[in-house]
Amino acid sequence: MLRLTRAPNIAIATLWVDTLREAGIAATVQRYYLSSAAGDLPPDQCLPEIWLTHEEQEGVARSLLQALQNLPQRRWACACGETVEGGFEQCWNCGRPMP
Repeated sequence: MLRLTRAPNIAIATLWVDTLREAGIAATVQRYYLSSAAGDLPPDQCLPEIWLTHEEQEGVARSLLQALQNLPQRRWACACGETVEGGFEQCWNCGRPMP
C-alpha cells in the first residue's frame, strides 16, 4: 500500500477516493475518524489520507487528482447581461438557466 496524499477534510477525501475508484484505481480513506482527536494530537496529523492498494497505479492516480484539483472555471453571459462564473447553471440575477 502507498499513501497518495492527505485531504483537507473528510468530504474532499471521500470525493477523491470515489473518483479514483470510478477510474478503476483501488483506493481507500484512512484516518476517517481521527479529526475528533485534533487538539489532543497535532491537527496536521489528523487529516484524512488517501491510500492506494496497488503502488503501480500511483502515476495515474496522481494525474487524475491533479486534474480534479485544477478544474477550469466556467464563465457564461446570461441574456439579461449578467456574467455568471463558477459552477452555476442558473443566473443569480434573473434565474434563467445556462444556455
